[in-house]
Amino acid sequence: MKGSAYLRILAFVIIGFLLLHWSGSTGDSSAFVEQPWLWAVLGIITLIYIAGEICIAALRNVLYRTLTPEARIRYDEEVISAKENQFSGIKRVYKKLLGENRPMAAEGEILLDHDYDGIRELDNNLPPWWVYGFYATIVFAVVYLVRYHVFDDANQHEEYAIAVAEATLEIEEYKRTAKNLIDVNTVEFLSEASDISAGKAVFTENCIACHKADGGGGIGPNLTDDYWILGGGIKNIFNTISEGGRAGKGMVSWKTDLKPAEMAQVASYVMTLQGTTPAEPKAPEGEIWVDENAAVNAVKVEAIDSTKVEVILQEESSDVALEDQTE
Repeated sequence: MKGSAYLRILAFVIIGFLLLHWSGSTGDSSAFVEQPWLWAVLGIITLIYIAGEICIAALRNVLYRTLTPEARIRYDEEVISAKENQFSGIKRVYKKLLGENRPMAAEGEILLDHDYDGIRELDNNLPPWWVYGFYATIVFAVVYLVRYHVFDDANQHEEYAIAVAEATLEIEEYKRTAKNLIDVNTVEFLSEASDISAGKAVFTENCIACHKADGGGGIGPNLTDDYWILGGGIKNIFNTISEGGRAGKGMVSWKTDLKPAEMAQVASYVMTLQGTTPAEPKAPEGEIWVDENAAVNAVKVEAIDSTKVEVILQEESSDVALEDQTE
């Protein structure tokens, strides 16, 4: 094996090791690429490779001058033969796939009797690459038939539905972890203790000057009663924190100071103040706000409960009637 081949193998081994380390790392791949030592190692490998090639070429020239004329001729023939055989395997595969056509001088031996306006047809064999491709389509058709019509694998519509379901789960997971994507349309009440605690910290730092620490209200309105100037509920509270109060008065917009996740946390904390008793509650401001969705749910629960009660009463009355008849 020639010296330059050793250098190429060494370079490929080192680069392969770096790539394996990169693919197996749990950190950010972009951060790995930006590491200075990586580019330093690659630069050193390149310099060693170039220096090695130069040294091997110089050594080859020195040794070549020491050879006798006959040895030089043999060496030159070996070099030429090695270059010719370098791609001999590829050439053989190419010729095998392309097929061997008859030379033009021998085309008369395979000339058919068909004559279409002076155009004659040759009886050449199909190119092997075409034949192999045709056989591959047959194998594919058999595998497809067995997979989808014998073992009833998922068809395109089912695969699409599965992909959409998986994508929906991934989106939900992403939104759950990427809380700063929250807006007024997607915000929901955060019931986790960590979120409520974080919301309380934001409230204590930014809101008690106007609403007091217990939410009873000072310059700002009371946050513990059922009266709201711009509407209650998580969406309205989030929107008020984000966009501020009415133009010219009321609270300022906090969307430039707080992240969406922080606004959702403090809005959720404000909702936990509902029904509490502050030390010095401010008089109600605004109008009583009722969550329509919650009201609908309550009506449904009451209807279900009353139905259950009626069924129980009917069963009890029928039992009493049976007892009377028995007596």
